[in-house]
Amino acid sequence: MRRFIMGSIVAAVIGLLLAGAGYWAYWNFYSRFQPVTISRNPGEVQRLLDEASWVSDGSGGQPLYIVTYRDSASGHRYLRDEAPKLKAAGVETRFILFARPDAEGTPRSTAAERATVAELWLSRDWPLYERWMATPSGSWTAAGLPQADGNLARSAVVEAGRRFDEQLGRMLRESGVKISYPLILWRDRDGFLKACGCADSRAWAFIRDDVGAPDRLGAPPSATSAPDEDQAAPDGGTPAMPYPDLPAIPLVNAPIGSAVTPPGQAQNPAPTRPSAPSTRPSPRAAPAPTQQEDATFY
Repeated sequence: MRRFIMGSIVAAVIGLLLAGAGYWAYWNFYSRFQPVTISRNPGEVQRLLDEASWVSDGSGGQPLYIVTYRDSASGHRYLRDEAPKLKAAGVETRFILFARPDAEGTPRSTAAERATVAELWLSRDWPLYERWMATPSGSWTAAGLPQADGNLARSAVVEAGRRFDEQLGRMLRESGVKISYPLILWRDRDGFLKACGCADSRAWAFIRDDVGAPDRLGAPPSATSAPDEDQAAPDGGTPAMPYPDLPAIPLVNAPIGSAVTPPGQAQNPAPTRPSAPSTRPSPRAAPAPTQQEDATFY
């Protein structure tokens, strides 16, 4: 009895450990990357998104909001890897850029970045956004744009972008969203507003599933076909010479003077006629070998 009780206790402990390990693996590799459905004040969150000065290519379709700042490495990866897939699914990506505030007296944005953010919020210029994203951060000087520093109106626009990010983050935390950038908001197929702090790429697949975006773009490469014989050589190169039309090689045992049909042509044998009896004498048989005792030697 005592042995049975001890075995039951050990089995229960092992079962609890396995259950705990399974739950941790489920949470660590799957659950913590799932998006969060906005359960508290979704109308206020949507109103805040509609009032922000987002930029878009104007393609239309289901809107998806991407809130980020210029130097976010994960934001650049999402723009490069996921934005084309979303566009293929008919989704309109709307980018909302803000300049991060200083942290303990250390600036986390440059004057060129603040000037560009102010211009994007005021003009919503999509080509400007494309040029900005295509230029390395250290090389962007915001040439031709009015400076935000020292300009009361444009400085207020930069501060408005920061207040937008702060207010949106506070409202999303109330619904259980862990804030990281890019911060992505969209509506699923049932119309519920969802949010994701998508710094980790393992969370991106959930967004693709909700909006119906493909996991990969493009068809698999097809087999390379051989070029035609009469195809001209590119760029003035030497054209390929056609394959020579050589006569067929006659068979070894074919009679001399017999016609050989070229390859590719059907062979239509002529009707056979009875051959005339040959007048040539029949060949003589070879003499049989004989053995003489006197001529035999070893």
